[in-house]
Parts: sequence; C-alpha cells; structure tokens
Amino acid sequence: MLAALLHEACRPGRICNHYSGVCHGTLGELFQGPYDDGGAMQIAIISLPIRRYSWAHFEVGAPGDLDAETADRPRCRRAIELFQAHHGCVMPAGSWSFASELPRGKGMASSTADIVATIRCLDALHGTDSRELVPVILRAIERSDSVFLTEHALYLSGAQRLVRSLPDNPGFHVCYLDDGGTIDTEAVTDRLLGHYEAHRGDYARILYTMLEAFGRRDLIAIAAAATQSSALAQKVTPKRAFCALAAERERIGADGIVVAHTGSLIGYLFADRPDPRRLGELAAFYRSLGHQCSCVTTGF
Repeated sequence: MLAALLHEACRPGRICNHYSGVCHGTLGELFQGPYDDGGAMQIAIISLPIRRYSWAHFEVGAPGDLDAETADRPRCRRAIELFQAHHGCVMPAGSWSFASELPRGKGMASSTADIVATIRCLDALHGTDSRELVPVILRAIERSDSVFLTEHALYLSGAQRLVRSLPDNPGFHVCYLDDGGTIDTEAVTDRLLGHYEAHRGDYARILYTMLEAFGRRDLIAIAAAATQSSALAQKVTPKRAFCALAAERERIGADGIVVAHTGSLIGYLFADRPDPRRLGELAAFYRSLGHQCSCVTTGF
C-alpha cells in the first residue's frame, strides 16, 4: 500500500518533475594576484567560500520560454547550450527559474554560482556527472572563481585550472560592508594584469606566506596574508572604507581584512566568533562610516 502511494505521488506532473542545482558563493578572495604559468602570467585566486547560495530550477512539462527565463542570465543560457553540445542531450519541454542570495557585481561569485547551479540542475535532470566539464564550460564563458570545488584551492581564474588543493577547511567569521557600486570583472582584467606585473615580488611573498599558513592551519597567519593582499589591491581596485578599517582593526580585535578584489565588499576576518558586545561595537563603527554591517560564516 505504501509503495503504491509513493509511486502515485511521484508521477510526472507532481514532485518528481522538479529538478534543482545549487552552488555556494564567496566573499571575495583571501588572495588574488599574479601566477607564473609556464612563462605566461595568469590571475590566481584563493576564494573565500561562504554559506550563501544560488539556485537553478527546471520543471519538466511546465509552459516555458527559455529566452525570457534567461534574459537576465545570458551566461546560464550559454551554459545550457554548451552542456547539451557536450552530452548530446535534448532538453524536454519545461520551464527554468532562478534564485540567489548573492548580489551581482559585488564580488560574491554570483555569475559563476549561477552557471554552476545550472549545470548541476542539468546533471540532476539528465542523470549525468559534469564535474570535469564545469571548468571547460566556464573557460568558454568567463574568468571565474572556483566555487564548483568543495575545498579551498589556488586556482587560475582565466585558464580555469586548479594549481593546488588546500584541503584544510579554515572557518572564519566575517563582518563586512558594501563599499558601493559594482565592478565588471572582465572590464578590469587588463588593469589588473598591469598592476600585477609591477608588483610580482610583493605578491609572490604574500602567496608563499598564505600557502604556508594553510599548511599549518594557522588562521591568524592566513588573515594577516589576506590583509596584505587587500592592501595591495588598493592600488588598482580601491575601497573607500579600507583606510578606516585598517586604522581600527586592532581596536576592534579583528584578525585581518578581506576584500572582493574585483568587487565592492570589504570586511574584517575573525578566527573566533565575535561576541554580541563586539558585534555591537563593530556595527556602530560601520554605521559611522555610513554602512550596514553584515556577517557570514566561511568554509565548507
């Protein structure tokens, strides 16, 4: 009897005609800088994953219009086309919908998370496994973060290649603000490369320190290296609030500063969760700068 009821509940047109994919975002990067890739300079990143997400949904059989449903997500539309071309599959009739906790143009990997969520939804629909295909699709669409991975990594965002896994999972508490405006990642790439060329030595030292700190699971040293990467980024994608946060960091008791290197977010890194008194003091400080304080936990 129970088996019959379950079978009835899962007929097409009920629960089982819905498929979804999900992908986490980031709060900027612990490191972003140059990497010598066989004589060619690439942009390397160590993203800071957060527990906020983008979703892609597909309902089989529902009235749909792909052009309209992806009008504000053309890169998802491109990902669908590339997925179909690779797997040789045909989409059934149906309707796409999307949702996200990641605002666009702020440095939270919203575009990449949308694309990865779309691919994961397609995998759920077709019964495929596209984990190795994800970087191939991303390479054809955009320079991106490594949000499709399930561990920290040193990643080449243009070449879409993993350089080094960082399997330890340091968890920070980040209290951040939005410095305002949006940044087009592709539009600043040439400017970034020029800046990186001029500061290769500085970035190499920061990256070495960062990787050593990951190896020791030393959150304080990771936060210090992130602060140095953030400070260098001021020369090319400056945050108006950076100097104020740097001046007050020790008084607030934060372990470091993190930024979205090609976004508008900046915040304090805490190895230990701030207590309510400190959070109140921090919120008041951010409010004095004209910003609302937001907090999030990092890690997988």
